[in-house]
Amino acid sequence: MKHLLFIISTFVVLHSSFANSAAPPAPVPQTGQTLCYNSAGSVISCAGTGQDGEFQNGVAWPNPRFSEPSNGTVIDNLTGLMWTKNANLPLATKNWKAAGDYVAAMNAGQRANFGYTDWRLPSIRELQGLVDLSRSNPALPAGHPFTSVQNYYWSATAGVVSGADYAWTVL
Repeated sequence: MKHLLFIISTFVVLHSSFANSAAPPAPVPQTGQTLCYNSAGSVISCAGTGQDGEFQNGVAWPNPRFSEPSNGTVIDNLTGLMWTKNANLPLATKNWKAAGDYVAAMNAGQRANFGYTDWRLPSIRELQGLVDLSRSNPALPAGHPFTSVQNYYWSATAGVVSGADYAWTVL
């Protein structure tokens, strides 16, 4: 089961094995985008635009999208990833190194770890897997179960961090 943790600038922590024994689906999930826009940003008819809202390709989201095992975690039924329910677990803003140190403390049993010792920061792709492109502030699917959602989260993806004060942003 992959366990991910949300921690602020934020970072998120992911459990490193999948929620079920099967591998996650290989096809790309739908983005959630159902509208189309012109160059001025106005909503237009999607017919013939070639935009994502016209085609809505990809794997449909399961219903329910998220499950809560009642241990402070959330399982994304689309990706099979497990996240912490609290999207600001340390209740503080941390730089990238401090976010990694927090995860290490969880895995060492020095912080709440929800019964797992293989938490990690998620990749950018894993963070993007949570995003509903039809929404913002937060850009999470309607009815998501996460608490204390913030706008900025650290990822583990190398090359993203150009300093300890920058994070990949999901608004």
